[in-house]
Amino acid sequence: MRPWCRSIFRSLEKNETVGLFFHTQVLSLKKIQDGRWRVHVRDLNTHKSKYIVARFVFIGAGGGALPLLLKSGIEEAKGFGGFPVSGQWLKCTNQHIIEQHNAKVYGKASVGAPPMSVPHLDTRFIKGRKELLYGPFAGFTTRFLKKGSVFDLIRSIRISNVWPMLAAGFHNIPLTRYLIEQVKLNSDERLAELRKFLPEAKREDWEIEIAGQRVQVIKKDEEEGGILEFGTEVVSGAGGSIAALLGASPGASTAVSIMIRLLSQCFPDRFQSSDWQEKFKQMIPSFGQSLSQHPELLKEVRKHTSDVLRLYNPQ
Repeated sequence: MRPWCRSIFRSLEKNETVGLFFHTQVLSLKKIQDGRWRVHVRDLNTHKSKYIVARFVFIGAGGGALPLLLKSGIEEAKGFGGFPVSGQWLKCTNQHIIEQHNAKVYGKASVGAPPMSVPHLDTRFIKGRKELLYGPFAGFTTRFLKKGSVFDLIRSIRISNVWPMLAAGFHNIPLTRYLIEQVKLNSDERLAELRKFLPEAKREDWEIEIAGQRVQVIKKDEEEGGILEFGTEVVSGAGGSIAALLGASPGASTAVSIMIRLLSQCFPDRFQSSDWQEKFKQMIPSFGQSLSQHPELLKEVRKHTSDVLRLYNPQ
């Protein structure tokens, strides 16, 4: 879990009006007659299940979001599918080599490769320890989560999304070819890719590490039948009582804009109210204004951000 996620959870734990349930799995959800949602959950430690009734449901379960959205049965979910791809990295095991690098160096993606596959040599701090990674390499899996079921892909298929998924595959033959080539890579071929960055790289200094899962969004399209989305997709329905975030994992750089869009879709009246607008402006000084058209505001925002993050103050 990322540090900013931990900070949010620690803050929520101090709020008496918020209940947090950890090690809990959502099994299903159903809209009941009064417009609320009945959510069936199971404690993974005790294996006991219970129902929670909610006025609003947000599905932000990463690779597990699509199956839950489909279980909701809302009309807006029809036509959505997902294609799971696993991420793999070469991880350096030689501490002397790790200490020589302090940056992220990008190369160019192969022809037909998705945007997130741009190869790079990446210095990271994982659990407080400095690491050096190279990748990513793609692998095929039928799981939507790293520890999910091999039947996740099959269970996500509906009559409404069969054609969009087939059409998306037909229109992305270069991507399909790229994934097949990635799956077929052996250790020597991965090392050859690394040597484009580090010509003197040795096999004994690197090992393969499976990072996690990514579920690419497939949605219906009137012209092409189905298209593959490489970004994120916010799906809302049932009168704004439910919303889901599908697609590539949103980082801190996109999470705020995604949540603002979600709030505007699900709570349009309250979003435009003076109370909410004032609150947004308190949290986001540039809210509702274009930074490209207000250079002085841009300087203020950058200075504030640099002060909070303790960065060098940009001019």
